[in-house]
Amino acid sequence: MDSHALALTSFRPLRACTRQNELGLDYQDGSNRRAETRNRPVQTYIDTIDKFSTWVGHAFAWCIMVMIFGVGYEVFVRYVLRDPTAWAFDVSYMMYGTLFMMGGAYALARDSHVRGDVFFRTWSPKTQAGLELFLYFIFFFPGVIALMIAGWKYAGRAFRYLEVSSMSPADVPIWQFKLIIPAAGALLFIQGTAQVCRCLLCLQTGQWPGKIQDVEELETVLKHQAEDHDRLQHELEDDKGADGK
Repeated sequence: MDSHALALTSFRPLRACTRQNELGLDYQDGSNRRAETRNRPVQTYIDTIDKFSTWVGHAFAWCIMVMIFGVGYEVFVRYVLRDPTAWAFDVSYMMYGTLFMMGGAYALARDSHVRGDVFFRTWSPKTQAGLELFLYFIFFFPGVIALMIAGWKYAGRAFRYLEVSSMSPADVPIWQFKLIIPAAGALLFIQGTAQVCRCLLCLQTGQWPGKIQDVEELETVLKHQAEDHDRLQHELEDDKGADGK
């Protein structure tokens, strides 16, 4: 066998393996594209609910400004004009309670609720998603449904006799603020369904779906910057090692 025939014989298996790899990559890419297409409606639902919860959270965040104005005005008229108001205290706790209740769904969408994640953060995404899915159905949804039912009855009684504050000499009406209780429960329930979908996608793909961009705490920003810096350092070290070889 001459050298030309030997070269052709050696090249055919290599070409066949290369072709198989290309077909395998094409098949894998096709599977990923099909999975993305299949999951796109679920991701769209998650993004829609997240955007709605974010909008509600941003809207009710203005309660802070109303509360600051009420407290500041009360301090001024009490200690400067010697003429305290009869409504500032009621406004302060109403605004704070409204912000706390209506911001719950937004905090859930941003994963900002307090949790003990000493061990949780070390687990794989699939393990995290499985545990969260279990806890949502065992604790979260029963509690939120109870909040909606009890809050609706509580708000209904307050509405029927137009309840006013018993701690204020000004008889500040508070029945309308008690409607916040079932409304906050409904928002939490809706956002909870999006979180369940997020867990199911993570169980399927092995990684958590992305979240919509929003403001982050400084600690979170610094943490992400440190992670990006460490990843870049590892990549540079790997490149240097490959060049040295």
